[in-house]
Amino acid sequence: MNKFKQLALIGSTASGKTSLAIALAQQMNAYILSLDSLAVYKYIDIVSAKPTLKERADIEHFGIDVVYPNEAFDVTTFIKLYQEVYHKCLQNHKNLIIVGGTSFYLKMLLEGISDIPPISQETKEKAKTYLQNIQKTYQWLYQKDPTYMSNIAKTDRYRIEKALSIYLETHDTPSAYFSKFPTLPTITEALPIYQIIWDRESLRKRIALRTSLMIENGLIDEVCQLEKEYSRTPKCMKSIGIKETLAYLDGIYDKTRLIEKISTNTARLAKRQNTFNHSQFKDVIKGDIAQLESILLS
Repeated sequence: MNKFKQLALIGSTASGKTSLAIALAQQMNAYILSLDSLAVYKYIDIVSAKPTLKERADIEHFGIDVVYPNEAFDVTTFIKLYQEVYHKCLQNHKNLIIVGGTSFYLKMLLEGISDIPPISQETKEKAKTYLQNIQKTYQWLYQKDPTYMSNIAKTDRYRIEKALSIYLETHDTPSAYFSKFPTLPTITEALPIYQIIWDRESLRKRIALRTSLMIENGLIDEVCQLEKEYSRTPKCMKSIGIKETLAYLDGIYDKTRLIEKISTNTARLAKRQNTFNHSQFKDVIKGDIAQLESILLS
């Protein structure tokens, strides 16, 4: 290999990324880095739809089974993981395919993470009071920093709280703060991005079929074991597929309703993923499975 190559393959849940990525990795002599915030957890296998050991075959995967369900994993951890995989690729003369549905992680690789200052307990308490009326707080912050806040949705509590905490702690607007401490991207060279597109109805059918197969393959038993070992406290136990199954175990749903709820919530997730992908990435090569196979595997 004369030059290291990498690309990203994104798309909503159930869009067929896994099989295409594996076929491409075989052709490209590449490792695969999973871009999935649920597949990082050990023992969360069925609900995360992570590729099986048989599917992975002779392609080495990273970003799968990284931490236990009660351990923390966030975008900062993912960036460190990418850096480790990148260096391993160079050492072993491998290319890299970054694939998955958690495109926020990809965005942070390309744009960098905004480090925020240490937030005092006093500021945290003050922010909690402000956030009791999130709409009013959003408008207040928008008046102070329209440039920064115009990129944040009025319902995005996480990012509103981040902007609020910065302002309350430093007395700088977020724009002023980040001009002093700019973000540094991890991936600095051009990265080809390919996105799998499905029409909404076809994707809904794929999601419904996959949900039924997950139930047949032991999803309920998997969630029972997770609850037994780790309780319902970890963040991952609030994930789609797990939270509905816990409600089923509580007697809130029967099995038919369980499948319906998982399918519906997964379809909503897919819609959010597609909206994010369309809005956050430029110069993306988009197509259905057949079109991208023709482009990538020819």
